[in-house]
Amino acid sequence: MSTGRAAVVTGIGSYVPPNIVTNEDLSRRLDTSDDWIRTRTGIAERFFVSPGTSTGDLAVEAGLRALKSAGDEQVGAVVLATTTPDQPCPATAPQVAARLGLGQVPAFDVAAVCSGFLYGLASAAGLIAAGVVDSVLLIAADAFTTIINPEDRTTAVIFADGAGAVVLRAGSPDEPGALGPLVLGSDGELSHLIEVPAGGSRQRSSGRPAAPEDHYFRMLGRDTYRHAVERMTSASTEAAERAGWRLADVDRFAAHQANARILAAVSDRLGIPEERRLSNIARVGNTGAASIPLLLAEATAEGRLTAGNRVLLTAFGGGLSWGAATLTWPELQTI
Repeated sequence: MSTGRAAVVTGIGSYVPPNIVTNEDLSRRLDTSDDWIRTRTGIAERFFVSPGTSTGDLAVEAGLRALKSAGDEQVGAVVLATTTPDQPCPATAPQVAARLGLGQVPAFDVAAVCSGFLYGLASAAGLIAAGVVDSVLLIAADAFTTIINPEDRTTAVIFADGAGAVVLRAGSPDEPGALGPLVLGSDGELSHLIEVPAGGSRQRSSGRPAAPEDHYFRMLGRDTYRHAVERMTSASTEAAERAGWRLADVDRFAAHQANARILAAVSDRLGIPEERRLSNIARVGNTGAASIPLLLAEATAEGRLTAGNRVLLTAFGGGLSWGAATLTWPELQTI
C-alpha cells in the first residue's frame, strides 16, 4: 500500500474565449480548405481571443470555475503553466492570484509549452508532498494565437486559445483523485524543433535586430510528429508500469490534443481502443498547456469521464519536453 502525503484532485474548471473560428473562416485568408485542415489535423473549429484579452484573463476564468468546483476552498499556492505570459516580467501567476482574491499566496509560472500541465502537476504535487502548502490551484492557460503567424497555414490552423484548471489538496495516495507516479523528460538538443527564436536574452544580446518572422512560433512538423509519438508512448508505458497498471486497465486516455494523427498513433501503439480515448481537438484545436485540463473538464461535464475511471495522462511539447501520469478519477462537480 502506498504511504505518504499525496496531491488529490478536488476541483476542475475550464474556459475558452467566445470567438469561434471555423475552417471556413481560415480558408478565406489562407491557402487552405476545410478538407485539408480536417484531413491533416482533425480540427473543425477553435476559439481565438479577441483583441485586448490575455492569457491572464483566460486563467482567471478557469481558476474561478475550478475553485467553485472545489467548494470555494482557500488554496495555499497558485501555479500557472503557460507559454504566453501576459508579459516577460513579472510572472503572470501572482497577478492571477490577486485577481482571484487569494491574497499573498506563493504564485509562479511554469514554462514547458504543451507539457506545461504535467510539469505543473509535478510542481503542485511537490509543494504538497513537502508540506509547503496544503492545497494548490494549478491553471494551464495559453493565448497561443498571440504568437502564431496568421499567414502560416501550418500553425495558424492548429493552435488556439483556452484555459483549464484543477485544485489539488493534501490527501492519501490511495483515495480517488490522488496523483499516481509522474514521468517527465526533456531533450534540449532538439529545442529547435519547436521555438520562438526572438524576444529572449540570446537574440537581444546578439546586437542584431530580429527578423519579423522570428517573433512567431515555429515548428518542424514532421520531426515533431515522430518525437511526439515516441515520447508520449514511452512515457505513458512507464507511468502505467510504475502505477502497477496494465495498459488494458486504462479506462480513459487523455493525451495532449496536438493533432488527430498523433493522438491516433500514440493510442494505437499503446493498444488503447477508440472508445477509451478522450478527445476534443475537433472542437477546440491545440490549446497548448491548457489542452489536457480543458479536455478533462469537458469530458467530466459530458459524462465521458466518471468517478472510478482509471485515467492515463500524457503530453509532449517544446523543450523538447514530455510527461505522463496516472490517477483514478474522483467525483467532481463541474461549473
